[in-house]
Amino acid sequence: MSGLLSVNGVNKRFRGLAAVSDVSFEVQPGEIFAVIGPNGAGKTTLFNMIAGAMVADSGTIHFDGRPIDGLRADEIAQRGIGRTFQIVKPFPALSVEENVVIGALLHTATIDEARMVARDILQQLDLSAKRNQIAASLTLPDRKRLEVARALATKPKLLLLDEVMAGLRPTETDRIVAILKDLNRTGLTILLIEHVMRAVTALASRILVLQHGAVIAEGTPETVLRERAVIESYLGVEEL
Repeated sequence: MSGLLSVNGVNKRFRGLAAVSDVSFEVQPGEIFAVIGPNGAGKTTLFNMIAGAMVADSGTIHFDGRPIDGLRADEIAQRGIGRTFQIVKPFPALSVEENVVIGALLHTATIDEARMVARDILQQLDLSAKRNQIAASLTLPDRKRLEVARALATKPKLLLLDEVMAGLRPTETDRIVAILKDLNRTGLTILLIEHVMRAVTALASRILVLQHGAVIAEGTPETVLRERAVIESYLGVEEL
């Protein structure tokens, strides 16, 4: 288990339906690794097990050399895994800065320290000018970046991103891609679920493809996206 994240033979069933079936992979430190596949392929269920929102029926998950399967979500966050959610749900009545401060309190001792962390992160996410704006008033692109900012505030070693570019225009997608590249250059490891293939190919060094909960391909984007099984099961029916 040399990877920062090691997932080994993980399974999850719901009323007999296999949502995730014998999935194994490793994410190396400093890597950007993508998980793709059709809707219902098991991608978010996989994320939920890694982040502690669900417990795997079998298999193991190790992070930074230690087992994390079975731990609560807050315990996993403490160990250094931050995540975003496919449907963004900031605290709507709080300001942009206050939303990020809440995340920063996980590893800071005072509100003032958390506020300093939050302002640094908002600068990275191009949200400084809107830090006093109420979260409910943000546009979708700004809410997506706020979701990333809230996760970053927990000081993760590994950032799980669940479709942060869904619903964005190409220019907005390119903006987030540039931000994620900058974050990765600082040493942050990123594991992302994404349907926007222009973002996947621009970011990921390796891709895992799921179909009906099982792995059908893994490797570099150049290799995986040419495989017949991937084209027939996913790329042929998804908008590139």
